[in-house]
Amino acid sequence: MVDIPEHLLIRSAEARAKALGISVEQALAEMKGETEPTVVAKEPEVKVIDETPAPAAETPAPAAETPAPAASKTDTPEEVDFAPEVKVTQRLLTVVKAKPIQKPVAEPVDKVNTWPHLMLPEFVSLMAMTAFLILLSAILQAPLLEEANPNVTPNPAKAPWYFLGLQELLSYWDPQIAGVMIPLVLGVVLWMAFPYIDRNPETHPSKRKFAIMFYTFFLAGAGVLTIIGVLFRGPGWNWTYPWIDGIWFDDLLDWIHFE
Repeated sequence: MVDIPEHLLIRSAEARAKALGISVEQALAEMKGETEPTVVAKEPEVKVIDETPAPAAETPAPAAETPAPAASKTDTPEEVDFAPEVKVTQRLLTVVKAKPIQKPVAEPVDKVNTWPHLMLPEFVSLMAMTAFLILLSAILQAPLLEEANPNVTPNPAKAPWYFLGLQELLSYWDPQIAGVMIPLVLGVVLWMAFPYIDRNPETHPSKRKFAIMFYTFFLAGAGVLTIIGVLFRGPGWNWTYPWIDGIWFDDLLDWIHFE
């Protein structure tokens, strides 16, 4: 017969005692052949179902001594039933804090009242521009010219200064293009569509580079065309130099002199 190591024998006895509900010493004795094996089928009747003690004649002598220690070392039926449910297979990943549907405190928004934050600066700007125009009208002379003669066309015939940019464009392109298409596209359609093209919500000039660039090109082009029409166009709408040929614009003849 092969000798079994003692530690393996003890582990087997512990497993047998746990399975049969007996003590480790009794399981070890049964494995060594010192006592008779315990009947497994009668164990539930002794522990749970049958509460009356069995007659001593029907139970073997070694087995009659085992129920007392077995009952003391065996767990109660309730603990045996709930023992497998103690094991937890889930693990906590994170805790999400629930947010209310409606926040109790309103968040600050970037809004100001029309009065006085908007109306007051506009009123001050209006008064400043009115004072500037009154001062300018007192300094500049704007006398009425002679009565218009439909039989005599002045040369050069210049429009008011705010229309000289368009008049300068008419000298380069066809009237349908310079007088209709360009003012309609640039002056009406493009300016109306620009808020939909540039949807940048920033209000600081340093963060609105596209809008500032577009407006700068528009002002620069209109200003250059107006200056050319006022100062550098002479008879026959030919190119002249004001410091050589003089000014060919009635509104400037009284207060600009290059002599």
